[in-house]
Amino acid sequence: MAKKMHETPMLDQLETGPWPSFVTSLKRLADDNNMMVDLLGQLETSYETKKGYWKGGTVGVLGYGGGIIPRFTELKNDKGIPLYPDAAEFHTLRVQPPAGMHYDTQTIRKMCDIWEQYGSGLIAFHGQSGDIMFQGCTTDNVQPAFDELNEMGFDLGGAGPAVRTGMSCVGSARCEHSCADEQRIHRMLVNAFLDDMHRPALPYKFKFKVSGCGNDCMNSIQRADMAIIGTWRDDMKVDQGEFKKYVETKGHKWLVDNVISRCPTQALSINDDDTLEVKNQDCVRCMHCINVLTKSLSPGDDKGVSVLIGGKRTLKIGDLMGTVVIPFMKLDSDEEYEKLEGIAGEIIDFFAENALEHERTGEMIERIGLVNFLEGIGLDLDPNMIQRPRENPYIRMDGWDEEAAKWFERKAAQAS
Repeated sequence: MAKKMHETPMLDQLETGPWPSFVTSLKRLADDNNMMVDLLGQLETSYETKKGYWKGGTVGVLGYGGGIIPRFTELKNDKGIPLYPDAAEFHTLRVQPPAGMHYDTQTIRKMCDIWEQYGSGLIAFHGQSGDIMFQGCTTDNVQPAFDELNEMGFDLGGAGPAVRTGMSCVGSARCEHSCADEQRIHRMLVNAFLDDMHRPALPYKFKFKVSGCGNDCMNSIQRADMAIIGTWRDDMKVDQGEFKKYVETKGHKWLVDNVISRCPTQALSINDDDTLEVKNQDCVRCMHCINVLTKSLSPGDDKGVSVLIGGKRTLKIGDLMGTVVIPFMKLDSDEEYEKLEGIAGEIIDFFAENALEHERTGEMIERIGLVNFLEGIGLDLDPNMIQRPRENPYIRMDGWDEEAAKWFERKAAQAS
């Protein structure tokens, strides 16, 4: 049994709502864990005073420059003694998950055993960084906990101004919408830039995320400095027989209201014979119609990836979505994977040399301009990169024919 629980009237209120509460989980762990008892005490104090009482420091494991999030309490008495001594140190180990986040039961049980031995028992699958978050550890236990996790085959993730832990969706392992091998892309990028992850040396963080289709289950377009999204460039496949079954069971009105009218480019229509007409040249691969009419519609056969750069949450200039820098790229051979790895390396090197301190990739591009960025990483301009088409009717036409000829030459070379 752990020591006596502290009074936590404000935290108790969080258990009264209609949704499951993290407080309930913390209390369950506190039944036989003094660290969790004092954590609840400190958290209750923060709710009362509306202040946070954690400060950082320097905590790590041998050979690594990041991956540990230090937390030391600042809640002390006049003599400098922590008011909640068993939670005076509450460090977090960021551990990289398997690509696609696949685990078996034995692996998870062993992780739990390790963390009950060395830490608080509190584990988050997964933090928004993509890592497995082993939360609540003393300084002395950080190294032995990592050693045992490392023996299992797991490594620390990124923290600080470094390449961060990559994320990938379950993708081709289970999802019929997948247009790429997400797990291979994920592991390739992590393995190639592992040193940049373990030894922070960048102006700020840099994130990879991989999603197998336009549904973007990893939120990579909004959150990743480099997003790799599976897509296709031929026609979407349509099973007209299955579509007619949808017409019979759902009716025309339901299909118009929930599919046809919701296509962002009005690329869909129903013919008089209850078949579906698709204007593939207008389709933007948003996945809505495929998600709703799964039996009838599916991605095309000519699959590959799009690469977007610069997504992030609020920092210096507000939220940014990723900007397309490679509209389509095949990944059918080892050489094509190596090319993608090389592009990622060029982007990280350019970011390291040209970004300001505490500036994300998207903010750097906003400051220096997309054309300068593309020139710096050695990518050609492509009409499909345009961010807001038809926004401004005043465009320069000088040199148009020459640039168009160059683009068609590049397309012909890629096709051959």
